[in-house]
Amino acid sequence: MSAVGLPGLGPAPARRAALRHRIRLLVAATIAYNVIEAAVAITAGAIASSAALIGFGLDSVVEVASAAAVAWQFSTPAHEKREKAALRVIAISFFALAAYVAFDAVRALLGAAEAEHSTPGLVLAALSLVIMPFLSYAQRRAGRELGSVSAVADSEQTLLCTYLSGVLLVGLALNSLFGWSWADPIAALVIAAVAVKEGREAWRGDTCCADADRLNR
Repeated sequence: MSAVGLPGLGPAPARRAALRHRIRLLVAATIAYNVIEAAVAITAGAIASSAALIGFGLDSVVEVASAAAVAWQFSTPAHEKREKAALRVIAISFFALAAYVAFDAVRALLGAAEAEHSTPGLVLAALSLVIMPFLSYAQRRAGRELGSVSAVADSEQTLLCTYLSGVLLVGLALNSLFGWSWADPIAALVIAAVAVKEGREAWRGDTCCADADRLNR
């Protein structure tokens, strides 16, 4: 059987099976990395009283939940039937993350705790800037070719981790270099705002493309 699908019908069955397998592997890698990332970030954040680090760690927990939802969806060949439920899990996870991080950041700005320097946090943010773009790109490409909104949504969440890594790195660096403790909760508020945006898009299913040409980019 040819691995090329008919025009307008998407990938052939053999190709679809290969794409589903690839997505499962990428999801497993994402879960493994984010479990480690969450443990390091939350622990380092608690030690340094860093709202941004804790928020970043919680984002990693959300990514694990999101990736697990996609893994559950693709555990059956009829994955399309589980699409909506997987998207709802991803969206709700984003909203929960945003609410907690915003609350903690506001507390920090009001003087509840002053963030300290965190070497583990700086190293973690730098590593995520390197690792997350690769995982996101690979899953997004496979999800678009397969036409899976949830797989693309999960890849966008992984890409969000890249952006948040940059925000976290800047906030931690400003605090470490200049003693600007306010930079940490500001970075946390940026994380919360982006999480709300991504949650809304996942809820509406706006993360995937409508036409076949875009899906195959």
